[in-house]
Amino acid sequence: MSEQALLTILLFGSMITVLGLGVPIAIALGGLTVVFIHFFWSDAAINLLPVRSFAVTSSFEYLAVPLFVLMATVLQRSKIAEDMYDTMQVLFGRLRGGLAVGTIVICTIFAAMAGISGAATIAMGVIAIPAMLARGYSKGLAVGSVAAGGSLGILIPPSITMIVYGLVTGTSIGQLYAGGVGPGLLIAGLFSLWILFCGWRWPETVGGIPEDTGLPRPSKLKALRGIVLPFVLIVLVLGSILGGYASISESAAVGAAGAMLLAALRGQMTGKVMGEALQETLSLSCMIFWIIIGASALANFYTAMGAARVIEEAVLGLDANPWIILICMQLTLLVMGMVLDSTGIILITAPIFLPIASALGFDPVWFGVLYIINMEMGFLSPPFGYNLFYIRAVAPKSVRMVDIYRSVVPFLLLMLIALALCMIFPGIVTWLPDQLFG
Repeated sequence: MSEQALLTILLFGSMITVLGLGVPIAIALGGLTVVFIHFFWSDAAINLLPVRSFAVTSSFEYLAVPLFVLMATVLQRSKIAEDMYDTMQVLFGRLRGGLAVGTIVICTIFAAMAGISGAATIAMGVIAIPAMLARGYSKGLAVGSVAAGGSLGILIPPSITMIVYGLVTGTSIGQLYAGGVGPGLLIAGLFSLWILFCGWRWPETVGGIPEDTGLPRPSKLKALRGIVLPFVLIVLVLGSILGGYASISESAAVGAAGAMLLAALRGQMTGKVMGEALQETLSLSCMIFWIIIGASALANFYTAMGAARVIEEAVLGLDANPWIILICMQLTLLVMGMVLDSTGIILITAPIFLPIASALGFDPVWFGVLYIINMEMGFLSPPFGYNLFYIRAVAPKSVRMVDIYRSVVPFLLLMLIALALCMIFPGIVTWLPDQLFG
């Protein structure tokens, strides 16, 4: 057995063991790197870790991460989601399953404004789950629609996960953003169709026959004002990126400023809201950057030892159909998403997987979007999907953890269908990037 093969077995075996003991991922990755550098390389290399960590985290492109987090937290705490939910009740209230469909629509809009999963999941978990349960919705549909809808923030731009993937792999973030639009809308559409099917096939899951809102048409048109300003913010952020008018970090600054202006126009930009938003931004950003530091150190060590190249050569040397190899990579990401943070998965596996995919002739942007869809599923996958615990934190006490696990199963299956469709019909991903970037 070669030294690189032994290193791979020991490294990933140790990582699974340490994470299984409950050690935080950032500490696990960074700590294992130090240990393995000591035994397999040189103690002198440990002195380079602070320099490398500073170089990674001080990159101008990573400035977009805290700015998009600030944008998301301001939107969440300024009660913009409540106005949007009121609008959806008016627009979809007469449909069987209309409130759940409205929840998916709001989460899609929130995803296009915020770029992270937690903002929409927490906001809609507080607002929508009690409202749907009070109207007779089943726990599975009420909880599942919020958890699944919230996960769209991982895929629909301006996704922070895409920023990390783009910076790690050197893939154009603008093209990744454009590529994520089609699959994001496809998944949101599949979620909505499933909810409407449930309302038609099993009316009891959506509270039976929906009640009429009783509002005349002018009131319904007036209610649309609740989503006008959020759409303006989406156009400013995504338009500046996809149109080539601003870099990712500059558009993130536009988004953060726009979110604060939007909150101010609604009279919600108080000192308390701003203080809480800044505190949460600091907490989330520090968590993200510690994971980046730990995973980046591990990935650099692994690459420097030549192990990544050995894996690439071994895979490419297999007499196997390229699609079989691609499917195996997707399954690997799906399993890893059940137990690891998406940022950690990207920093560990993307430098290995992307060169293999490119050597097999697959489009890097297309492969990157497939990769991000797997990360999105990771946020829903038991036992450690982040959205499951976000829901547990804000859902009514009557909702048990087993209810949450069960609720996401049909939505995960729908995501797998969407992933398969994107693989079979690459144009779902590549059409918009080709139109915008040529």
